[in-house]
Amino acid sequence: MTTKSHAKIVEEASAWWSTAIIGIQPGKIQVRGYPIEELIGTLTFPEMIWLMLRGELPVTAQAKLFEAALVAAVDHGPQAPSIAIARMAVTCGLSVNGAMASAVNALDDIHGGAGQQCMELLQCIAARSTNGEDTIDAVEDALDEFTFEHGKIIPGYGHRFHPIAPRAPRLMALVREAQAAGACSGRYARAGLLVEASLARRHGKHVPMNIDGATAVIYSELGFAPPLGRGRSCRRRRRCAQPLPSCR
Repeated sequence: MTTKSHAKIVEEASAWWSTAIIGIQPGKIQVRGYPIEELIGTLTFPEMIWLMLRGELPVTAQAKLFEAALVAAVDHGPQAPSIAIARMAVTCGLSVNGAMASAVNALDDIHGGAGQQCMELLQCIAARSTNGEDTIDAVEDALDEFTFEHGKIIPGYGHRFHPIAPRAPRLMALVREAQAAGACSGRYARAGLLVEASLARRHGKHVPMNIDGATAVIYSELGFAPPLGRGRSCRRRRRCAQPLPSCR
């Protein structure tokens, strides 16, 4: 049993680790400066995630849109590589912890990078836009640069199984509701729809936005950085998994 004081234990731990997310003192737990007892029973789970990531509380409309994106991404079907790996791990006798770890380890650039890559594309378009308005020229330039660097498949658009991914239209409708409520600008939603229109012109057929694209719109609208959009599937080849060039 240690004879060190609580203050000494905290001091020694702080010498190795520091965090702005949580503070621990004897009899006290704070998350982003809020006492945990004030958050329990007050915040929803999505609101708690937002607080931990952003250091602030979302307004109601932001929290609702954020929660919708999380709900939509709960499951991706048994054919998804990460889920198939988890199922195989359980078949081989692993515990739930081991199966989940196996699944998470499969979520990298190829299977897991599409959300981040689509967010980078949308934010690149926004950076190229003038006066806060997305233009056809900005979209076309960004797509030309992307396809030159990464290949013709655009993350967040098209689906190998669904003619129209059923989750995307509903999520985009919620983005419009959030915009009407003043929770987001709608800028990235406009960029996403302009990309969809451009792809239709380029391919001569409709290439609809999928859940990766819809959630990329939502997370961008809510102000999240692209690395936080990882975790969705991606059909692109290994050479396509590099980040987009900076958009200045």
